[in-house]
Amino acid sequence: ASVEALSGTQEFIPVRAESFRQRRDLVVKALNAIPGLRCAKPEGAFYVYPSCAGVIGKKTPAGKTLETDTQFCEYLLDRAGVAVVPGEAFGLSPHFRISYATSAAELETALRLIKTAVLDLA
Repeated sequence: ASVEALSGTQEFIPVRAESFRQRRDLVVKALNAIPGLRCAKPEGAFYVYPSCAGVIGKKTPAGKTLETDTQFCEYLLDRAGVAVVPGEAFGLSPHFRISYATSAAELETALRLIKTAVLDLA
């Protein structure tokens, strides 16, 4: 398998790279349009680490104050059904990790749900 990976056709690489670039750009743009979230554009990988510093200290509709990125991620899971990973797990608080190694349609749905959940914070 290793030999084939190195010596086989590489024609698929530009197509895949463009697909990942498009999904990365979609995610970064959508996250930056959500009040309280900020996302730098990564140069590689298949995930982003947006900052959620702007929502720390806000209250959920249930009245709970979000004090950490982990609590924010738990809120997104409970409120929106979107699973993201707290930046704390990578030593990157107050950020969270979102993978864009999925379809654009799934990303669009998740980003819409994240935006709605963030707009529900007070």
